[in-house]
Amino acid sequence: MAQVEATTERIITADAETVFDTLADYSGSRGKLLPEHFSEYEVREGGDGEGTLVHWKLQATSKRVRDCLLEVTEPTNGQLVEKDRNSSMVTTWTVTPAGEGKSKVVASTVWNGAGGIGGFFERTFAPRGLGRIYDTFLDNLAREVES
Repeated sequence: MAQVEATTERIITADAETVFDTLADYSGSRGKLLPEHFSEYEVREGGDGEGTLVHWKLQATSKRVRDCLLEVTEPTNGQLVEKDRNSSMVTTWTVTPAGEGKSKVVASTVWNGAGGIGGFFERTFAPRGLGRIYDTFLDNLAREVES
């Protein structure tokens, strides 16, 4: 098994605190930002950053649906980490200032990929597919905080 990683980033025209607060608002804005690849969104505990437990299904391809139950932590200022209880998947969101009234958002997801030929295809194609999903999410986030 090899580790698979998908990373997406964006400069957003809004201050880092506003962007981070919007990302961390699982009981409010977060569910509205998710693209059509996500379903069955439900906050089970908390709802604002650290201590949140959130569920969703992620349909990465027409055949691949991942049932996710994520524990949210905030290990450092400007960072959210979502650890899936159902798999090895971990997504880290990092928001940093990027000049006057701008911020940089980086989403990085890692997981233990499959072995063999299936693992080869997963390592080759999954990062691009997940990157496209998170690009759409970041588009939605930008529209939300830039308005």
